[in-house]
Amino acid sequence: MTSFPFPGLNLAIATPFDAEGRIDYAKLEQNIERYLALGVPGFVLSSGTGMHVYLTKEESKEFVRRGSRIINGRAKVIAQTSALLTADVVERTKFAADCGADGVMVLPPFFEGPTDDEGIIDFYAEVAAAGLPVIGYNVPHAVGVTVTPELLKQLCAIPNFCAVKDSSGDLGRQASLIRTGLPVMNGADHLVPFALWSGASGLIWGGANFAPRTALALVAAASAGEWAKARQIWSLLEPAMSLIWEGDYVQSVYAAAELTGFGAGAPRKPLRPLSADRIEIIRAALGHLIEREA
Repeated sequence: MTSFPFPGLNLAIATPFDAEGRIDYAKLEQNIERYLALGVPGFVLSSGTGMHVYLTKEESKEFVRRGSRIINGRAKVIAQTSALLTADVVERTKFAADCGADGVMVLPPFFEGPTDDEGIIDFYAEVAAAGLPVIGYNVPHAVGVTVTPELLKQLCAIPNFCAVKDSSGDLGRQASLIRTGLPVMNGADHLVPFALWSGASGLIWGGANFAPRTALALVAAASAGEWAKARQIWSLLEPAMSLIWEGDYVQSVYAAAELTGFGAGAPRKPLRPLSADRIEIIRAALGHLIEREA
């Protein structure tokens, strides 16, 4: 869809932490500037990869404020504004709008929230009324809510609801959403080229933290219909993207980013840094990406 506001790569940027576990805003600026210089067209601030659930409300808002200020219109900004209380989601969404964000990404109500379609629709309608384009989130294994094609059609009838991010990891189910002709963003790293081939409107990609050059090259090849080239590029990315999807996702992204020179420190507790053995497995999966991204 030509009018879709978030096509291509939207980097779910890792939140950098210092040795004491505090957000390192100097490192954030450094990383954003490097990603912008490479041509990253969109960022997701306070993303899942950025440990949204392990940031306080105040930290998340400050991260969105500072990240938006650093980007300063040079790329699209999507802020995650998920929270347990609907009122908090609305308040965070209005704050993101005041910071200049272009849209928000919002989980369905989680932790024993409503699972019926009507409850989900009511929730997103209230959030969308806050004024920014809303990207819903299909991650049924985490929140117990499945966005079906029929539910997607009803959600997209809400003014300001612009897409669903599918992180189910099930290509068949994602294809069924794409077949509706409505905007669907892929959020499963190991499915990126298949999602693009199937017609996904855009990507929200955490693994691109550690391989931004190669991720951008893949998207460019796919956008040009150069599928043989895209397949060749994907052969470089696939071992690492599949590995991180198998488990310890956030910790693996942080570890891989350190290896390719886009480090964000260690993930915040309760997540623990990976063992030395696991890091060596990631290093092997990265292969030539380490030199390619330098």
